[in-house]
Amino acid sequence: MTRQPSVGMDDRHRPTGTMEPYPPHGIAKRLLADRHSLPLSIALHLVPGALIVAVYLLVAEPFVLAIGYPVFLGWAISLCLVLGPLMAGLYWLGRKRNGRFSLRGVLHYTDKPLSRGKLVAMAIPMFLWMMALSIALTPLDSFIFDQFFTWLPFADAGGGVTTYLEGNGRSVMLATLTICLPLTGISLPLIEEFYFRGFLMPRLAHLGKGAPVLSTVLFSLYHFWAPWTFVSKLIFFFLGPWFVWKKKDFRLSIGMHVGSTSISMVSGIIALALNVM
Repeated sequence: MTRQPSVGMDDRHRPTGTMEPYPPHGIAKRLLADRHSLPLSIALHLVPGALIVAVYLLVAEPFVLAIGYPVFLGWAISLCLVLGPLMAGLYWLGRKRNGRFSLRGVLHYTDKPLSRGKLVAMAIPMFLWMMALSIALTPLDSFIFDQFFTWLPFADAGGGVTTYLEGNGRSVMLATLTICLPLTGISLPLIEEFYFRGFLMPRLAHLGKGAPVLSTVLFSLYHFWAPWTFVSKLIFFFLGPWFVWKKKDFRLSIGMHVGSTSISMVSGIIALALNVM
């Protein structure tokens, strides 16, 4: 006689025909917890940056130099190879939690408490702030690079905004920026906001006002490929995490971050196309 599998308490109360997921276990349970320990949060912020540098040095830089393209493209490739799987990991957590590929319960600050009008009214000044200050602080970046980071093994590194593009023909630079626009201009900053502001920062909420501060510090440190920009990023980027924490709407930092990177790259493409750069 075949013994029927035992029915647990959860199964007895489960409606017939439904596929409700069980609570996640193991690493998924730890990552989906309402709060992360400080060591875990630091690791989750910084390990992706270290992986991006490793992929760049081992794979992307040799590749783009071999094909004669600016190393800016190499950094875009490295970001894709790390942030793409990172985004897939968020959906994996969603499947563990929801039984399907969904970001419900994985990302927080997604309830859209701000109306569309208020969101736009706040996001536009925020990304203009980020663009203006990032340009204004370029001399500081150059000074810090010249004083402390000339030893880095990154090809064509420098404190200027365009150093990773310089030394190439205008047509090659134009092609590189055009290729990278949907990547470093739009999709990669969007993934960063999903991960850093939607997933990680809400799990630091127990720190109160310290949550946006720590989020900004760790996000600035995560950019291991440009450590000389750490101070300037602290200054121009803090506004995003602060208002996300205050308004509980992470679309604000998406608007600020993606708005700034996309408009900056479009401006660069236009400048190159018109031969004014």
